[in-house]
Amino acid sequence: MTLKQPARETPMNNSRRHDIDALRVIAFGLLILYHVGMFYVYDWGWHVKSAYQAEWLQLPMLLVNQWRMPLLFIISGLAMSFVVERYSPGRLAARRIWRLLLPLVFGMAFIVAPQCYYEALTKGLIEPGYGRFLLQYLTFQDFPGDAWGGEEMIVWTWNHLWYLAYVLFYTLVLIALVALAPKPLGFLRRQVARLRGAWLVGVPVGLFLIYGTFVYPAFPDRTHALVDDWYSHAMYGTFFLLGFLIGRNEGLWQEMARLRRFTLGGAVLLFVALALTENMLVIYLNRWLWLLAAFGWGYQLLNRPMRWLPYATEAVYPWYILHQTITVVLGYNLATLSLGPVVEPVLVLGGTILGCLVLHEFVIRRTPLLRPLFGLASRSSGTRLRTSARPQSDYSA
Repeated sequence: MTLKQPARETPMNNSRRHDIDALRVIAFGLLILYHVGMFYVYDWGWHVKSAYQAEWLQLPMLLVNQWRMPLLFIISGLAMSFVVERYSPGRLAARRIWRLLLPLVFGMAFIVAPQCYYEALTKGLIEPGYGRFLLQYLTFQDFPGDAWGGEEMIVWTWNHLWYLAYVLFYTLVLIALVALAPKPLGFLRRQVARLRGAWLVGVPVGLFLIYGTFVYPAFPDRTHALVDDWYSHAMYGTFFLLGFLIGRNEGLWQEMARLRRFTLGGAVLLFVALALTENMLVIYLNRWLWLLAAFGWGYQLLNRPMRWLPYATEAVYPWYILHQTITVVLGYNLATLSLGPVVEPVLVLGGTILGCLVLHEFVIRRTPLLRPLFGLASRSSGTRLRTSARPQSDYSA
């Protein structure tokens, strides 16, 4: 690795970054597989669990678990770097609130509710009857304290949709910083743009080590509750900010592509070490090298038009909102049939994919009222629906 600094940084043009689109689709695809795996992985708690749990799933789940969410937060930060100059701060904030808060509230009310029902039912805390449960849920009545999360007073929850709340929070903070502190942000952007070779690895990992040393001991539980999740905020907020600072800097993307073989090889070796030890340095090095490898190889191989990509780019947000509820409902009901450790997971995974596909293609994208509730741009009733949908105007969920 070289520490040589480039003489000049050239900003990227405003053409669409196909590799970022593709990585976003891949990341959410892995998220779907991961949540199906949570139904089957042995000794990892989840909302509902199958009787056919497998210990061998822990290793591939651990591999993905280290960098799947950081990847999504970096991509969301990248999205902001591509759109922040196109709108005023007020208009950009309004657009992001509309695109993130509306699906979050709708999802908590109607999409996440079946997950809560089956989790409480599994724990024996409620009687069967979804209609009665939903009425109680939507009218903000209390449920038993550990019905689906352990809090003493539970009304609504966001389950897997916590990501939307966090991205919205980071986005609004960033918009305020862009408006109120452009010079410090510009300074940070210039410093990040200078990172090359070992510095591109060492500086972020050094920052993560500070969080692990001083923040994690005080806030070891990642609650996903927004208000008391400070270690998660330190990590995910930093990843989001890094995505924004990396943005359209051509030099950094070329450097990640140049290092792609080293970062991939290092990530594999570090994961082997991670399976043998819980050393903090190993954890953060493993995480960051996988991210650098993903961006380096993505920039090298995926930054080109692909026929499937525009449709997948539009579909990924509704699929993300829907998938975990479909998995929970299918998993709970198929588990009662004792289908065996092969047939059941195949049906759960296949049913989750098929359910997302059918609901998105034939219901959500064809119903103007539903489109914004699932994060899709509004479409006039006279607009012809095509299989290669036009991508959304940015890359974030």
